[in-house]
Amino acid sequence: MIERYTNPEMGALWGEQAKFESWLEVELAVSEVLAARGMIPADDMRTIREKAGFDLERIEELDRQVGHDVIAFLTSVAEKVGPASRHIHYGLTSSDVVDTAQALRTVRSADMLLRRLDEMLEVLRKQAEAHRETVMVGRTHGIHAEPYSLGLKFASWYAEGRRNRTRLAVAREEIAFGTISGSVGTYAHLGPDVEAEALERLGLAPEPIATQVVPRDRHAAFMSALGILASSMDRIATEVRHLQRSDVREVEEPFAKGQKGSSSMPHKRNPVKCENVSGLARVVRAHVQAALENVPLWHERDISHSSVERVILPDATILCDFMLSRMTRVVEGLHVYPERMQQNMGITRGLIYSQAVLLALTSSGLTREAAYDIVQRNAMRCWAGDGEFKELLAADGELKDAMSPEALDRAFDPARFLAHVGTIYSRVFE
Repeated sequence: MIERYTNPEMGALWGEQAKFESWLEVELAVSEVLAARGMIPADDMRTIREKAGFDLERIEELDRQVGHDVIAFLTSVAEKVGPASRHIHYGLTSSDVVDTAQALRTVRSADMLLRRLDEMLEVLRKQAEAHRETVMVGRTHGIHAEPYSLGLKFASWYAEGRRNRTRLAVAREEIAFGTISGSVGTYAHLGPDVEAEALERLGLAPEPIATQVVPRDRHAAFMSALGILASSMDRIATEVRHLQRSDVREVEEPFAKGQKGSSSMPHKRNPVKCENVSGLARVVRAHVQAALENVPLWHERDISHSSVERVILPDATILCDFMLSRMTRVVEGLHVYPERMQQNMGITRGLIYSQAVLLALTSSGLTREAAYDIVQRNAMRCWAGDGEFKELLAADGELKDAMSPEALDRAFDPARFLAHVGTIYSRVFE
């Protein structure tokens, strides 16, 4: 199903217009500091403020000539400003502008993702409350285990989402560093005080020790947070995909009126939204590896990281934004089938209560080995199709000697398995 990207703001943030606007922000911030210190005449600074701008087509034309995007940008700005442009880029190197401006855009992308994540957390919280008592079977290794609550799945995703939010907020702070320290980071032409004041105007902190660039472990940490976030979306998507299988069909992602599931089989309602998210998560995780490869650069700087970041930062932030949006809508509109959950709980004919019976027998005084033998031999008969597990147990002479019919009934009560759901919810939501 075709779904248009719903946040043009994120896409535009990584476009050429926004890139050069952020470069201009950095140049103007430094110029303002220099003007305040009397290094740029007031009249020239006024001209810079009024006329500073650029022309995208002109930058592209110049870049084809000079093969250097920052020089092409500065030339375009100079053509707009005139003679006063001689003060622009004073004492700076290209990475002072590019790295600092990239930090601005990365921080802004993180803010958008945090808002999107907050929306998803609210939807997960509501679904957890709505399905707190929706009983289903819990599965381990894909095999029926014991009674569970659908609400606990939402609560688990919510708790993971909160951790993702913490990680992303920390990564946002870690990436919010710029540098105005010159060609090898020694402040040879502008002092640290100029850097500090210019970056404060931009809402960034000074990199404590830059080379020519901000160290790339910061970017790797940010990308790692996105990789984990993408994997969390994949976790939810994978669970929905499993539960939507025809032989399970306990939940189903939203299926719009008029939507088609297959070109050949009109009956199909496929989990395409969740499959899409699982696929996109692989792309984001792969970008994490590229970010880690960017950490070791030659000496005080090479340019091997630049081409990588032009791909991975826009890709990963846009993809995470899309995945969060898509999975929020999937979770919010999820079709839930409690009747099918009840049917599926009976598929094993009561075997999901085996541990409860085992513990009741050991509490009655039997050794664990003896109790296990009683429960397992009847469980294997049930697996073989000899009858209902509870009925087989009730007819077992050894069990009857150790366990009353009332105790056996209590062991098969699904409510007792969910007695502590309230405690779990208080840990997650309070």
